[in-house]
Amino acid sequence: MKVSVIGTGYVGLVSGACLSELGHQVVCVDVDARKVDMIERKDPPIYEKGLQALLERNVPARLTATTDLRKAVIESNLSLIAVGTPFDGQLIDLKYIRQAAADIGRALRDKPGWHMVVVKSTVVPGTTTDVVLPILEAESGKTAGVDFGVGMNPEFLREGEAVDDFMNPDRIVLGGIDDRSIDALGQLYEVFHTADKVRTDPRTAEMIKYTANSLLATLISFSNEIANLCAAQKVDVAEAMKGVHLDRRFSPIRPDGERVTPGFISYLWPGAGFGGSCFPKDVKALVAHGENGGVPMQLLRAVIEVNNRQPQKMIDMLTDRVGDLSGVPVTVLGVAFKPGTDDIRESPSLPVIRELKSRGAAITAFDPIARREAEHALGDAVTFRDNLKDAVSGARAVLLMTAWPEFRGLPALVASVGPDTLVIDGRRMLDKGSVANYAGIGL
Repeated sequence: MKVSVIGTGYVGLVSGACLSELGHQVVCVDVDARKVDMIERKDPPIYEKGLQALLERNVPARLTATTDLRKAVIESNLSLIAVGTPFDGQLIDLKYIRQAAADIGRALRDKPGWHMVVVKSTVVPGTTTDVVLPILEAESGKTAGVDFGVGMNPEFLREGEAVDDFMNPDRIVLGGIDDRSIDALGQLYEVFHTADKVRTDPRTAEMIKYTANSLLATLISFSNEIANLCAAQKVDVAEAMKGVHLDRRFSPIRPDGERVTPGFISYLWPGAGFGGSCFPKDVKALVAHGENGGVPMQLLRAVIEVNNRQPQKMIDMLTDRVGDLSGVPVTVLGVAFKPGTDDIRESPSLPVIRELKSRGAAITAFDPIARREAEHALGDAVTFRDNLKDAVSGARAVLLMTAWPEFRGLPALVASVGPDTLVIDGRRMLDKGSVANYAGIGL
């Protein structure tokens, strides 16, 4: 198929690159000429494992980029809307969605033949049919279901694992206003013969995405609430959770006796809180959407409240052991909200760094990938180091905020450069006995 992807963020660019890898002819559209130029030079404007290799293989043969949305739509069979949907505190902001729909609609006015328009962005239930569809009809002068199709195809891509998630989907949700729309979406993914495909309407497709993210966020906040109780009761939450994980409903035992550990178990683990562009925004948006419709969302509101408090636990453990932080050299390890990405949006490290600064600490930081984004956001509040050893050297305390695999070498490093250094494990990824002066969430 010939596909135009509107928006080149994490979802749009990864989706476009993966679709080209599958053999589709893809053009990525963005208003930012700099991003377009980078893509055409095979230089990813974002960090995502495996993305560089996809650009190397597919640009320009099957993947191109442009700022000319009209031309891209007219010359394609299907358009994916993958623009941002920021949350303004009350509602998700649909201005980029509305603009993309209007631009596509105007292009469709001059295009002969049938065209498929698909919302890939995460939007609250009803957006595709109640917002996007009417704009498309108004701007094109054509009729949905007759002259063009409309659908909703949510993404389930984990940042840091997005390429692998796209190429090895566990399910594909095909939401369309009619069978022709759903069939057109199905053609886009027909190569995935073994993946479960859910044929449904756009509103249900939108709800599936929000429900999935809200469930995972709930598991994290549940684990953190239990962790805080464990700490107060002098129980190690890591040991408690390992016992919970052995429930065969969570980790089944196969007939050969081998135990299977599903990926979702990682969400039932204590930490300094979740961040990123999805969980915080999506849970808040669903809470607002429900309450605006007269449905109190008490559980999900609590999920956010627990998460908002969690970064402060790192500061509390630090001040309990160190006291006044004025002038104290403190190292923050990890600024990205999770390993495998350079995304720092809603990262728990940010409120921790702000609080350290307000208390006068001398802050050093290291992140293997997200340094550029962190320096842009934090300015001169933090001194960044080029490697883990330099970051740890001279620190009175080290706060482990992101579970980068290389941080597992921290115990040996601390033993060699500063055996008295306090290590506060915000991800419970280290053996508590591996560091002489150790503290951790839920301990």
